[in-house]
Amino acid sequence: MSLSPNEKEATKEEFRANIKLAGLTRPAIAADLGISAAKLERILNLHQRSLEDAWILRNYLLTKIEEAGGQPVPFTALKGDPEDHWFLDAATIHHGKMTPGDE
Repeated sequence: MSLSPNEKEATKEEFRANIKLAGLTRPAIAADLGISAAKLERILNLHQRSLEDAWILRNYLLTKIEEAGGQPVPFTALKGDPEDHWFLDAATIHHGKMTPGDE
């Protein structure tokens, strides 16, 4: 499953907005998720091979914002329960462990 150009741009903007709302720096996010800054940039720009990594980042940001009492910007393409999407490994997403390496 792939996103349309409009969905890609919307998702990138939703990531940027939610990072701002979370009040976190990119280095802090990478450290929390145990990934490199390069991998985080790949995910934010939707160039990551593993679709699950973007969902893990999404869940991480939503949790951080909600824990701080904020209201996250909803994701328009990365929405619903991963188990509802046949092409995702929902167990990996729910576990919250990013794939190894930078790709």
